[in-house]
Amino acid sequence: MQLTKAWEAYKAEKRIEVFSPHTLNAYRLQANLLVRHFQDINPQSISTQGIKEYLASSSEGLKPSSLAHRVRFIRSFFRWLHEEGHITANPAAKIKEPKVGKRIPKFLTEREIEHLREGCLTSMEKALFEFMFSTGCRIGEIVSLNKNCINWESRSAIVRGKGDKEREVYFNIRCEIWLKRYIQERTDQDQAIFVTERIPHRMSIAQMRYVIKRISNRASMDKTIHPHQLRHSYATHLLNNGAPLDVIQSLLGHEKSETTRIYAQLSGKLRQEFYRKYF
Repeated sequence: MQLTKAWEAYKAEKRIEVFSPHTLNAYRLQANLLVRHFQDINPQSISTQGIKEYLASSSEGLKPSSLAHRVRFIRSFFRWLHEEGHITANPAAKIKEPKVGKRIPKFLTEREIEHLREGCLTSMEKALFEFMFSTGCRIGEIVSLNKNCINWESRSAIVRGKGDKEREVYFNIRCEIWLKRYIQERTDQDQAIFVTERIPHRMSIAQMRYVIKRISNRASMDKTIHPHQLRHSYATHLLNNGAPLDVIQSLLGHEKSETTRIYAQLSGKLRQEFYRKYF
């Protein structure tokens, strides 16, 4: 089996395991780079030294996080080849990921959130902004959401997150008001909860990002606002108000608690309170 065929088989396997399209696309780029370097050879002939030389030659200018992603793909790909019996030994077994310092997520202050609220003009913009901030959902989770996933009585929604896992998220009264108003104003029959303004159909991730950018431009923010910052701000807001990390982990849909713990570094207010209490 040559590298290109091995990649196709690996990709099919990961689709069965419900890897996200985003992850598969990122892996496809890494597979193309691998084939470009080694040519379309039998992976059996690739050695550990060969992989190290490839990583060394292709790492110039890469951020540690990008190099770590490349190493993770290689380790996963060759582990799969070995487990499936396509190679007799795993040449990537002892390849280690570079140490990557954890980046503190960028969040918005309460004042900045209010400025963004003022930048919303239409009911769609108000509904989208409030839904993003009050649920902490990933943008991909909101894009795929349908109107019938909303439970108005409990002000909640069922979203499908990473790994195709469902979870319940909640929104506040302000969000409920604007979301209901937006849906009632619509004349289309599309089931998507958020649709495009012209020829209504389900919004794409790019279109949703554009709406948030448009709002931030109106708000005259001196920083570039990304939808994921609203998710970080949601988590920080919960932490500052005393929510336990395990609750925040569940609401965000984090599989690992380590992913959620990084938000503890953001909470200067909470740390200050503990300092005054215990020092």
